[in-house]
Amino acid sequence: MPCLSAAKLSLSDQIFILIGISSHAVIISKDLPEPSVLLLKADYGSGAWGVPGGALDPEETIHEALLRECVEELGVLVQINYLTGVYYHKAYNSRVFIFLCELPQAAQICLSDEHSEYRFAPISSLPDVQKQRVEDCLYYNGTVISRKY
Repeated sequence: MPCLSAAKLSLSDQIFILIGISSHAVIISKDLPEPSVLLLKADYGSGAWGVPGGALDPEETIHEALLRECVEELGVLVQINYLTGVYYHKAYNSRVFIFLCELPQAAQICLSDEHSEYRFAPISSLPDVQKQRVEDCLYYNGTVISRKY
């Protein structure tokens, strides 16, 4: 992504970038011995594993961002089932929208340059914050969860 000068951005776009809003897809496989979630290994920063998704661009909806990010990161247009949770992270002043999604039948994942590998990891093996978000998807009952960290 090109570096943008704050002088070239409108005030509303500058505020939007500071707030930190992102959309992420939780894709669960129930075909394995234990329910598992699709994780991608980042090829940047600490190389952390995480669910597909990322930041919204200015003037983009959370749904548009999710679809764009999944096409960029997975090479797949996912099916969005439900918005299951909205999470606020005080330390980062960020809001994360989590959606339960599905891969199309016979989808072939083609990773972007941002990620080096993918896997379906057992939900029980996830770090606490990730595990909570994924469990919120797994046990979704029609009510969107809202949590603070």
